[in-house]
Amino acid sequence: MSGAASTDLVSCDVVVIGGGAAGLHVSLCAADLGASVVLVSRKPLAESSSFWAKGGLAAALAPDDTPARHAHDTIDAGRGLCRAGAVEALVQEAPGAVAALRERGVEFDLEPDGSLALGLEGGHSARRIVHAGGAQTGSVITARLAGLAAEHPGIDVMEGASALALAGPEGVCAGVITDRGAVGAPATVLASGGGAALWKRTTNPWGAIGAGSVMANAAGAELADLELCQFHPTALWLPGKPQDGALITEAVRGEGATLLDAAGRRFTDELAPRDQVSAAIGARMEADGTDSVWLDLREIDPQRFANVFATCRESGLDPLSEPVPVAPAAHYLIGGVATDLEGRTTLSGLYAVGECACTGLHGANRLASNSLSECFVFGRRAAQAAARAGAQEAQADDPGWRFQPPAVETRDAVWRYAGPNRDAAGLQKLAEDPYELARAIARSALARRESRGAHRRADFPNRDPALDGVHLLQGRDGDPREARWE
Repeated sequence: MSGAASTDLVSCDVVVIGGGAAGLHVSLCAADLGASVVLVSRKPLAESSSFWAKGGLAAALAPDDTPARHAHDTIDAGRGLCRAGAVEALVQEAPGAVAALRERGVEFDLEPDGSLALGLEGGHSARRIVHAGGAQTGSVITARLAGLAAEHPGIDVMEGASALALAGPEGVCAGVITDRGAVGAPATVLASGGGAALWKRTTNPWGAIGAGSVMANAAGAELADLELCQFHPTALWLPGKPQDGALITEAVRGEGATLLDAAGRRFTDELAPRDQVSAAIGARMEADGTDSVWLDLREIDPQRFANVFATCRESGLDPLSEPVPVAPAAHYLIGGVATDLEGRTTLSGLYAVGECACTGLHGANRLASNSLSECFVFGRRAAQAAARAGAQEAQADDPGWRFQPPAVETRDAVWRYAGPNRDAAGLQKLAEDPYELARAIARSALARRESRGAHRRADFPNRDPALDGVHLLQGRDGDPREARWE
């Protein structure tokens, strides 16, 4: 069927792939501009990765905070690899994104005087984390936006539909092939989530395997910075239990939770950026000969973080009486589909937002809670660009290719060979894996012959100043190339 024209199930102005925070926001913004939107979601809208986000949105809203200060913290955490234009866009527009969400009816947590309650997280020099429902920000926002999308007359929601391939002639994206038929549109927006569940030990839902990146690359879009996956420092260490890998939000450390070694002693700055804290935990586990360290929550108000304490108790832990075991886990794939600051990819007609995209904002290490802010800042920009895409000209041709998920063995291999510490020998083995994205991660990690941020090479333990600002891009040929983004 390769090259054959598909019979469209639906034709629209904008088709959005993914029902998480980014996809919902893009759909609403595009529909508000008058575009007809089809939202394709593999799961019910309330089951996306965004739903489980426990942090919040980072925005300079406090009287003693400024966008410049937020930019400084973002760039500092990004270890010399942040895209300056993306940082500027985020810090300037994040306060407006928070205001827009409040106008849509999202109820953020407030102080007794009615002002926004602002939390503190690692790497931030000021309280600037806006949250909802304590540590349930993702579920509160996603639930509200899902309700609005379901009611919007300009949005047709296709729940339970899986994207299988991007459609269109060579060099153009003209829609998507799903297991319920084809959707043709002049603008296709990937908001399919990240790929951190490609690592065996992960905080992510099992379906976060980078499907959007694989489909985009198969259609001709370039991918960027795939060697960069952030490992969250504090995921529960409970091998064999369902709660193994459950995220303990960074916000608890902002409120005073401490990390302890095997002897019960503090050993690191809990509010340092994530790469630094994860590295410190890894070093302490190696020195102590343990598989985990301890997170002391005994001084934390359980009402403030009700879902965190509930998760611990469900696993048989009592965080009010003793510290809980934690260790790093794959949390956020910084790399993804390369885009400009309006969400445009290198494939005509295709846009990408959220964790599946790589704008260069996060550099080599994402600053906590910048990811949800990114969804709404760059989601609005992408929606505006997509809504202006014009009339459908290219036909939604079926490429014949279909996305196939990775085997369990691939997840094991990615964790083993591209985990918190890598070397050439392991990465070369991973480069032979059957799954396309695993091979691409290995190629990028081999090409970055240094340690920087979330990427740590045992055989190249130092940062190379010559690679400051250098991003690694891959096309369908699989050969990483260097690029510098403004």
